Amino acid sequence: MPECRENGWKKEDLSQIIAKLEDSYNSHKGINHVDGLNIPTSESIHEIIKDLFALVFPGFFGKIQITTSSINYYAGNLLDSLYGKLSEQIKRALKYRCTLENCCNCQCADRAGSLAAFLLESLPEIRRLITLDVEAAFDGDPAARSVDEVILSYPFTKAITVHRLAHVLYKKDIPLIPRMMSEWAHGVTGIDIHSGAAIGESFFIDHGTGVVIGETCEIGNHVKLYQGVTLGALSFSKDEKGRLIKGEKRHPTLLDDVTVYANATILGGKTIIGKGAVIGGNTWVTESVDDYTKVSIGKPDLIFHRKKA
Repeated sequence: MPECRENGWKKEDLSQIIAKLEDSYNSHKGINHVDGLNIPTSESIHEIIKDLFALVFPGFFGKIQITTSSINYYAGNLLDSLYGKLSEQIKRALKYRCTLENCCNCQCADRAGSLAAFLLESLPEIRRLITLDVEAAFDGDPAARSVDEVILSYPFTKAITVHRLAHVLYKKDIPLIPRMMSEWAHGVTGIDIHSGAAIGESFFIDHGTGVVIGETCEIGNHVKLYQGVTLGALSFSKDEKGRLIKGEKRHPTLLDDVTVYANATILGGKTIIGKGAVIGGNTWVTESVDDYTKVSIGKPDLIFHRKKA
């Protein structure tokens, strides 16, 4: 690392810095994207997420006050704008994959338009699912004073909304964008839900900080998680060259009505948590659990050291 200069840098130093940066670009090409096709940009994806929130929660997000008489115009204008933004970013993602796979007869632009339209056409169903999620949060948290509070202030609401949007794109095998969306939500909320996870109706994460849900998780209806829960992989299979095998079922399945308390860890693609089961806090589960079974750890031995007055 260079030494710190007391009087700052001089203009003549600029050419030296540029030259060293250029050497770095040539030496570490793995983190460059130069002379390649345009790829989806983080800024554009974040803008799209904000516009989607304005459509999913009209009146809650966005800068415009919505009235009954104006909502038709508002939704139509936003949908038209979103279609163009989504199509462009999806086209970039598809062309990126085509370049990697040496595809010759791709129709990325046409496919991008169809996929963008599919997501926008899915919004009514996504709104139905998110309504059930928000109601589950309100019903499941005694601290919640109103549904409006859940929508405006709960990190869970942002995380599950982005997930349900990104999951639609993930299932359509769109590269890059679903993961970019889920990682935006992760950064904003502290809740890490891979866009591939399949999550049922009326889902709720209380508090949420530190929750991790892996790509191949399958979660049923009316499932509730608390902070610090990990639904992860137990091990990773490798091929004959020692490379990780992609696409295997690595993460657990939670059936309907499961509750998982704070800091519990559930691992493994063959691990199935049965209907109505309760997984206690701080437990480590790597095997299947029968329906309506409670799993807990023994009471720890606490040692109290009283200070002298």
